[in-house]
Amino acid sequence: MLVELKNTTKKLCVIGDPVLHSQSPLIQNTMISALGLDYVYLCQPVPRGMCKPWLECAKFAGYAGFNATMPHKEELVPLMDELDSDAALIGAVNTVCIQEGRAIGHNTDGEGFLRALADLGVDAAGRTILVLGAGGAAKAVCLKLAQAGAKVFVCNRTVEKAAELCKHDPLGRLVPADFELETLCRLAAQADLLVNGTSLGMAGTGGQFADFTFLDALPREAPVVDLIYHPAETELLRQARLRGHRTANGMGLLIHQAILALEHFTGVQIDAGEMGKLLQTVLRD
Repeated sequence: MLVELKNTTKKLCVIGDPVLHSQSPLIQNTMISALGLDYVYLCQPVPRGMCKPWLECAKFAGYAGFNATMPHKEELVPLMDELDSDAALIGAVNTVCIQEGRAIGHNTDGEGFLRALADLGVDAAGRTILVLGAGGAAKAVCLKLAQAGAKVFVCNRTVEKAAELCKHDPLGRLVPADFELETLCRLAAQADLLVNGTSLGMAGTGGQFADFTFLDALPREAPVVDLIYHPAETELLRQARLRGHRTANGMGLLIHQAILALEHFTGVQIDAGEMGKLLQTVLRD
C-alpha cells in the first residue's frame, strides 16, 4: 500500500506484544485513504509492562492516538486521564485518543460486536445467549450483550474465571457455567445465539473442540458466531453450517471495532455499510 506523508500528517498506530501480524495497519490505512484523511497508521511493538513509557513517548512524538491489542488492554486503564463508559464497564482499553496531552481511553470491542450482530439481523435485547470462553474478547462481548438486554451464559473450562467475569456485570444478566459437554448441551438448548470467544479452532493454536454434539441441542434458528476470523471458517462454524445454522466469523467484529476507533481518532462519521464492503474486499485479497 502506498501512503503519502506530509509534514502535517497525523500519526496513529497499533501496539502489542506480539503485533507485527496485525491487520490494523491495512484496515486503517485503507479507510484513511478512502476518506482522504491526513493520517498514517503504523505498527509499533511495545513489550509487556511498558505501556507507561510508551504513552509518554506517544504524547511527546505527537501521536493523535493508538490502538492496543494483547497484552496491553488492561494495563492501559489506570494510565488514562479519562475513560469512556465502555472502557470503564469492560475494564480494558483498546483505543487511546491523545488530545492536548490528555489520554482518553475507549473500548470498541463490545459495540463493534453488537454492530456485527446487527448486520446479521440479530438484536441482543431479550435473547438468551451462550458464550464460550471468559478471556478478554469474551469479557467485552458478554458485558456489552448484558448491557443490551440479553441473558448470557458464560461457559469456561475454569468456572471460577467465568464467575469472576460475571461479577463485573452490574445488571446481573451474566450466569457462569462450566465447559462440560452435558452443560453445553443443556444451555445450548435454551440459546437464541451461540458465540465462541475461545481460541479453539484458531489458526496456529492447535486447540480444537473435543466434541461438537452440543450443536445438536441448539435450536436450528439460532445463529453461531465465532470471534475468530482466521481461518475464515473454523471447524465449529463448519459443523454448525452442516447442521443448518446461519454462521459468521469474527471479521464483522474486526471491521466494526476498527471503524469505531477511526471515528474516535478523527471525529469523522463513517458510513459503516459502505466501508465494511470495501474492507471485506481488501481483507479477502
